[in-house]
Amino acid sequence: MSRTLRVALAQINCLVGDIEGNAELVVARCAEARDRLRADVVAFPELTLTGYPPEDLLLRPALHERVGEALQQIRDSVRGIDVVVGLPIREEGHLYNAAVWLRDGRILGTYHKALLPNYLVFDEKRYFTPGTTPCVVEVQGVRVGLTICEDIWQPGPARQSVEAGAQLIVNINASPYHTRKHREREQVLAARVGDLHVPIVYVNLVGGQDELVFDGESLAMGRDGGLRLRAAAFEEALVGIDFDPASGDLQAAAPVRAPLEETESVYRALILGVRDYVDKNRFPGVVLGLSGGVDSGLTLAVAVDALGPERVHALMMPSRYTAPMSLEDARAEAEVLGVRYDEIPIEPAFNAFLDMLEVPFAGLPRDTTEENIQARIRGVLLMAFSNKFGWMLLTTGNKSEMAVGYATLYGDMAGGFAPLKDVAKTRVYRLAAWRNARSPVIPERVLTRPPSAELAPDQKDTDALPPYEILDPIIERFVEQDQSVDEIVAAGFERETVLRVARMVLVNEYKRRQAPPGVRITRRAFGKDRRYPITSGYLKLLDSGRA
Repeated sequence: MSRTLRVALAQINCLVGDIEGNAELVVARCAEARDRLRADVVAFPELTLTGYPPEDLLLRPALHERVGEALQQIRDSVRGIDVVVGLPIREEGHLYNAAVWLRDGRILGTYHKALLPNYLVFDEKRYFTPGTTPCVVEVQGVRVGLTICEDIWQPGPARQSVEAGAQLIVNINASPYHTRKHREREQVLAARVGDLHVPIVYVNLVGGQDELVFDGESLAMGRDGGLRLRAAAFEEALVGIDFDPASGDLQAAAPVRAPLEETESVYRALILGVRDYVDKNRFPGVVLGLSGGVDSGLTLAVAVDALGPERVHALMMPSRYTAPMSLEDARAEAEVLGVRYDEIPIEPAFNAFLDMLEVPFAGLPRDTTEENIQARIRGVLLMAFSNKFGWMLLTTGNKSEMAVGYATLYGDMAGGFAPLKDVAKTRVYRLAAWRNARSPVIPERVLTRPPSAELAPDQKDTDALPPYEILDPIIERFVEQDQSVDEIVAAGFERETVLRVARMVLVNEYKRRQAPPGVRITRRAFGKDRRYPITSGYLKLLDSGRA
């Protein structure tokens, strides 16, 4: 009677370019999978040895030499368990996104990824040649087919494996997070299982890499389309699942973990994105400008939850336009979260700039120039703290502001990382409320008073922008869904408002090109996802409604 085959899913956090470190992580997890889980085979994510995405590091010959050495290290070190690991492989002048199957130092099979994504954040056709043949390896009498990430999103590669005899599909992934991504993955796996009647084990990468966050949530789906396993989200995990050759199906070892609610998943994505960006770039801590507003309050909470209060530093820089409640609320936020807090009024510097510019600006009315001077003074002070103490500067702007250019170059846009860059203002409020429900960290009046940049007397965001309840849905449709002006108007929005917002989005591309990276949490973020020209005549189409 044949025994079950135990497959371990190694959901690990790799560092791009740290090939030796990634290999050491593989060796350690192999030993744990063998000794603790008693697994027969352990599967690692896509391009484990280089980390994902390695981008143009793949063009460097030295990288491939190191990959070869790292693979040999694994072959020499791991015994008593089969290993499936992702890596780039050069063969006959072509570079492949590959998976190798190792057993006691021998390579039993090599699979080349067949479907190379070239959309959204993916650019694999720039580097790789597609594979054309399946790879099926027998372990403990079970024939297992290998696929890589995108291969499972279309029926062809998995069908090839089944036609070659696979009883079980192992799919290794580097699938980045965006909201509701877990539903898409489950639907795709269910479609493949429904087509082929073969169970699928899906192992995913976890961790932050520049703008991208990989959420893990590795899965195992039975041949009936039911989930047998879901690994933890946003944390490393090593979990096992058993395949029963007699039934040709996976056995659930425990109740399947429920997916996270959307707001919590976004918050945890922000935490992981900030933590890994700071830690992987070896910063001792961060500094941010605390204004008493909701954006900086949420950024502070995320930073503390990611790094701990001892590594987070807040600087309040009041001006003549700063409301007393803003000072009070900023102090309260810093106190409750336990971070270092400094106050440096910018009035002396602002007066000095106004005095220097008095003659050339004589007779001209005050406008955004004077507002931006204040923001840039604050940027200089924050960068001074960053330079002196080595802390990375977190910017606090949100996606709504980035979309329409409601931010100051070399002012509040100055910094190393932007946690809320892909978070619309209305979502900022939802995240702040969610965090407060766990423990109050942002004063309630911050969430209820009208938002303001406080750069002019009695200023409110609605002086320059439509209300966020109107602005954000228009941005989502125009930026994330590529809807035209006419389509957005047909959805119930005023044409004049839609045209105004669309124009602001298009003319502010130059600002976004100079913004720091930030955590991607939607299908279409500003950064890798959206590559628009700065110099463009496309604005001419706006009035026609076709833009």
